[in-house]
Amino acid sequence: MNAKPVRLASLGLGWWSDVLAAAVGRAGGVEIAACYTRSEDKRKAFADKFGGRAASSYEEILADPDIDGIINTTPNNVHLETTKQAAEAGKHVFLDKPIANSVGEGMQIAKLCRDAGVKLSIGFQRRREAHFRWVREQIDAGEFGQLVQAEANISRDRLGEFEEGHWRYTSEGMPGGVMLQIGPHYVDVLEMLIGPIAEVSGMLSQLVLPGDNPDVAGLVMSHECGAISTLNAGYASAGEHYVMNIYGKKASALYSKHTGLYFLKQGDKAPHHVAFEETDTLAEQMQEFGHCIRTDAEPEVGGEWASRSLAVIRAGVKSAAEGRKVAIDEIMETGE
Repeated sequence: MNAKPVRLASLGLGWWSDVLAAAVGRAGGVEIAACYTRSEDKRKAFADKFGGRAASSYEEILADPDIDGIINTTPNNVHLETTKQAAEAGKHVFLDKPIANSVGEGMQIAKLCRDAGVKLSIGFQRRREAHFRWVREQIDAGEFGQLVQAEANISRDRLGEFEEGHWRYTSEGMPGGVMLQIGPHYVDVLEMLIGPIAEVSGMLSQLVLPGDNPDVAGLVMSHECGAISTLNAGYASAGEHYVMNIYGKKASALYSKHTGLYFLKQGDKAPHHVAFEETDTLAEQMQEFGHCIRTDAEPEVGGEWASRSLAVIRAGVKSAAEGRKVAIDEIMETGE
């Protein structure tokens, strides 16, 4: 087996690029070999912290035969352009969610990478958390019986976290606001656990953050199996919250970031706590990316799945604007 690490370059050096680069350092078989952003000071600081060289241009990285893949954390609206350049240069791509701002661009990204023969891995780390893996195993084993409903919340405080005019505060940079940026995490988990979503009703509001983007959002979703789920997302809450409750006819799972996972079987008087060792989901993602490059395996989450997941969010945004339920198929057909 080849012991040489897969060499990765970080593109777009914001706070999340640092998080992923640190995860590369904890993973096996991968390393940061280069970085690029327009700010010379930022790229030098990144290289000093995580290793590799500070490249003078993205083209310099793409022309380097020793670079195997790109960790792309650029703004959503340039995902297509930057990934296209990487695919044409034969570089594999790890692209953080959402895959793009529109489903049409997401599907283009997926096709570009597939046609170029490069791997495309999308950053959905929440599905890798041990409690959700365990719930999926119990569902597969029949412990939940018929799945009937779910409720989820993903929220945090973003006031003052970004400078005025940051792309996350603008409808051009992040159409759909908070639901587009962090909602996909729990759409992904809901579809992993309950199955595909068929249609969505959405509501959006702007209450706290500057700019022209919603900072509070809610979706009501019907799954193809008939189950109903809700998802609320916010950038205006006090602190960070993750909640995911899954209800079946025979059992229910109740998860919160602050209390952990509880499991209730039909007939039980109270739910019991299920303990897990904490998993390093980000390092696992980076290690999987390297493994896929090295062995030609497929990433757990690729471009087509990520595009359909994005369609759920886009359906919710359209629903809020037009005051009607919107089918996922409608968004997939129009590429909105």
